[in-house]
Order: sequence, then C-alpha cells, then structure tokens
Amino acid sequence: GGGAAMADGEGLLSVDYEVHGKVQGVFFRKYTQGEAKRLGLVGWVQNTSHGTVQGQIQGPPARVQELQEWLRKIGSPQSRISRAEFSNEKKIEALEHKEFQILK
Repeated sequence: GGGAAMADGEGLLSVDYEVHGKVQGVFFRKYTQGEAKRLGLVGWVQNTSHGTVQGQIQGPPARVQELQEWLRKIGSPQSRISRAEFSNEKKIEALEHKEFQILK
C-alpha cells in the first residue's frame, strides 16, 4: 500500500461477498448500508434463506477493501461474524448500481 491519494487511474472494483455467523436480526444490513454510504460505495445487501448475509460492493479499490475489512471484523454491534467470503472480484469500467440498497 502506498499513499492515500485518490488516483483516477486506479479504476473501479466489483466484489461479491457472503458473511457467515449471527448476522440476521441484528440490523446487519442497515449497518452495512450505512458503512458503504459513508465510504461512497454502491451495491446491495440481503439476507439469504440459509442464515447468511450476501451482496455486492462496487467502488474505488481502497474503499472496497475498507468495507471488506469491516465485513470481516466489525459488522453491526450485535452481530457475531464467523467468516466473510469474497468472490468474483473484478475490475469494472463503470458502477453498475446507483446507490447501496438493502434488498428484500
């Protein structure tokens, strides 16, 4: 990691995530949305039928990494994260979402 300058040349990143643990019924989606908005990221978050939370993050790589760390270690105050998995990481030309949404 180098300087914190917002270089236009670094492009945009898209990554899918799934968080395991006690992450439903603890406002995990609301807090994830809040953190993503604070970081200026777009994407979505939703509960799954098997008790995890999944979604997609898009934005500048450094900010995406910040949210990945947050999903891995912090989460909402009442949550207990056992693990966070990230997949389909790829560079994108433009953001595919307008905002960060909570999907039902």
